[in-house]
Order: sequence, then structure tokens, then C-alpha cells
Amino acid sequence: MSPPRIVIVGAGFAGYRTARTLSRMARGKAEITLLNPTDYFLYLPLLPQVAVGVLEPRRVTVSLSGTLRRVRLVLGEADAIDLDARTVRYTDPEGTAGTLTYDRLVLAAGSVNKLLPIPGVAEHAHGFRGLPEALYLRDHITRQVELAASADDAGTCAARCTFVVVGAGYTGTEVAAQGRLFTDELVRGHPLRTGLRPRWLLLDIAGRVLPELDERLSRTAAGVLRRRGVDVRTGTSVKEATSRGVLLTDGEFVETRTLVWCVGVRPDPLADSLGLPMERGRLLVEPTLQVPGRPEVFACGDAAAVPDLERPGEYTPMTAQHAWRQGRTAARNVAASLGVGEPRPYRHRDLGFVVDLGGAQAAADPLGVALSGPLAGAVTRGYHLAAMPGNRVRVAADWLLDAVLPRQAVQLGLVRSWSVPLDTASPELARLPGRHPPGRPDRTRESGPEPSASPRPRPRTAEGDS
Repeated sequence: MSPPRIVIVGAGFAGYRTARTLSRMARGKAEITLLNPTDYFLYLPLLPQVAVGVLEPRRVTVSLSGTLRRVRLVLGEADAIDLDARTVRYTDPEGTAGTLTYDRLVLAAGSVNKLLPIPGVAEHAHGFRGLPEALYLRDHITRQVELAASADDAGTCAARCTFVVVGAGYTGTEVAAQGRLFTDELVRGHPLRTGLRPRWLLLDIAGRVLPELDERLSRTAAGVLRRRGVDVRTGTSVKEATSRGVLLTDGEFVETRTLVWCVGVRPDPLADSLGLPMERGRLLVEPTLQVPGRPEVFACGDAAAVPDLERPGEYTPMTAQHAWRQGRTAARNVAASLGVGEPRPYRHRDLGFVVDLGGAQAAADPLGVALSGPLAGAVTRGYHLAAMPGNRVRVAADWLLDAVLPRQAVQLGLVRSWSVPLDTASPELARLPGRHPPGRPDRTRESGPEPSASPRPRPRTAEGDS
């Protein structure tokens, strides 16, 4: 009799943890297949440090084949799932179609950029969900400062050195805080016209930065941003984007060549294609992470609406901390469904938050103790080193080098603007010339009124080539 076949779709926090835990529990007694568009797990919380040159790109990636020894990796993007036939259809990076059969399925497809119906945003903004977007942003910021330094007029120089970030949640706050340090360092090598310096704007229609966090941490982050000269505007968002700048909801037009979209995420469209009960785009599951009526199907991470047993009637938020823990629960319950152990409901206890603001600054509240300054910075980096499933020594080495050496301010030109459109269901893949990334069509545009322009929380502790 052949061993049971387990297919895991997605290798984000939830999918990677599921695969790793299952590989240790099964030990050859099950055939585990991981379907993912890339051959790495991306440690998303450190992506802003890639965008500002603190970390090299490979530092935030962990090899799937190198760390999941008893898991078969299939490169590809899931196109469709046939629940009755128990098959997953996918397309590999070169456009070849394939099919996987399963006895147990774990859907951990994650999330994609949320695109609101604001004129010009899809054409002129860039998101921040994948490594290609971070690499593009690093080149783009460097290029704008270099072009500004050689500009003939003050207006062009000012526009190129104005950077607008929309969304003051985890991702937007970190991008703005660390981006300001990066551009200040760049202009030391490329002096601007007399009286000009880089300008950063952080917008959010919420009443404060980091609205998901305790007000003490919000005040800490806002204070660091303002001391660095970041123009923090709450109660404000973008009304229209053009190639020359953005029109704000308060009526001001800001000339800029850079619009970074950190407004939030939505579940991967694959979950909605199953025709099963949903909750705001997330697949409804039981506390055991099983899909009602489909006991062989499990879902976890951003793709799943998991009942929050600590807050009856609510669902767990879309955070890396929940995804990581749900992956372990999913693995244990998949094993239990095959006769190994007993099923357990997913329960959690928040251990705090960390927000890296660059340099020695951070905001953190481990175990509810609010911290700021260098102590919070040390706690934040210690947490990330502990949480990363690999590359700890390399990350620590890059941090040490960044503390004592200047950053290398060069453009690599590896990712162009058209390669990383905001309106894509595949932010982890750079678009190839002449075609979309293989797999599902782009379906991230949303309609309806604009919600609070804040991204979903990122990890909790113990987000034109002119």
C-alpha cells in the first residue's frame, strides 16, 4: 500500500512550518509535496532592510530543499483545485502545466497586495510583498537621488527626492523610518542643490501610526519618525496618482516619482476559487483548521479564517505570528487525521510586538512591557534572529558590517518597474517580458469604499523607471 500523499500549497510562514513539522513527524511514512512558485521561504519582516541596503537579498531567504530534507519541492503556482478529484493543477515557472494528487491538502497560499479603486495607483505605485519589489525599490531610491543630484532645476530635484509611503502600519512605518536613513546616507555621496534634502511622507487615514498597536508604541514610532524629519500625516491618503505626483485627500498635490503602496493585503485569490464558505476572502475553517465538510482539506495562514478561541466570535488576524503557529497546528492535525496523535484546536497567546525603525531604534512590548530606543532595538533584532529558520549568522554579520561600514549605494538594474506591477496575484515573482507570471491571472483589484489605509499587522513576538 502506497503511503498517504500530502500536498501543501504555499511556502510562506504557515506552509513552511507545516512542511517542516510534518517532515519530522512523518519520517518517511507519508509522501509530502510542497508546491511553491519559488525555491525559498521569505522571511518577510526583514524585507525593508533589503530595500535600504542593510541586508543582502539572500539573507532573508531560506532554501526549501536545503532545510526540508524529507519534502518533495515542486516549483509552480497553483491554478485550480478539484476537491472531488483531489487534485491540484499548477503551472511551473516555464509555463508547463502539471497536476498533483493528494490524500490530504493544506492550503497555505498566503496573501497579495490590496489594490483600492484610486485613479492612477495601479499604474504608478509599487507594493511591498515580495523580494522583487524590495530589489526594485532599492534601485529606484538610489536612482532618484543620483538623478536629483545632477538635475538642472530645483523643482525636478525636489520631486525626485520626495518619497510617499501610503499606509502607516508595520510595513509602511518601517519603510519610511529606514528609508529616511538610507536617503540621508545617499545624499552624503551625492550632494543635492543648496537647501534641499530628501523628503519622506507617511500617509494613513487612521488617526495615528501603527493603529493596531498599543498607543505607547505608536507614540514611540511617531516620535522617531518626526525626529528624523518624516512628514507623518494621519487622516490623509491618496486621491489620485499620476506620473508626476500624487493628489492627497486634503487637496494638496505632492510632486514625486515614488509612491510605495503599503495599504494592506488580501488573501490569495486561490482560496475564493474553491466555492466554499468564505469570510472576507478567507476560507472558513474549524478550530482544528479543517474545512467544514472536507475533512481531508486544511487551511492556515492568511488564506484561512481561523476562529479566535480567545475572542469568541472573531477570527485570528493575518499576521506572521499566527501563520507560523497555525502551521504547526495544521501539521499535527494532518498527522492526527492519518492516525498519529490527537487533533488539537488552534489557540494562541500574544507575546508582544516588534517594529524595527532602523539604526538602533525600535518599538517593542515583549510580554506587555513597552520598550523604546536601543533596548527595543536589541530586543527586536534578537527576536528576528530567534524566529528565522536559517541564515542567522549571515544576518547578524550583515548587521555588524552595516554598523561599521558605509552601505554600497549602487544600482544593480535587476528588476525594472514593469516587472513588479502593483496589480498582481504573484508579488513573489517578477513579471517576464511579454507575459504575466505563469499561473493564475491577476485578480487583486478591490472595489468599494476605502478602509483604513493601514496594512495588516506583521509579525508579533513572544509588511516607473524614470
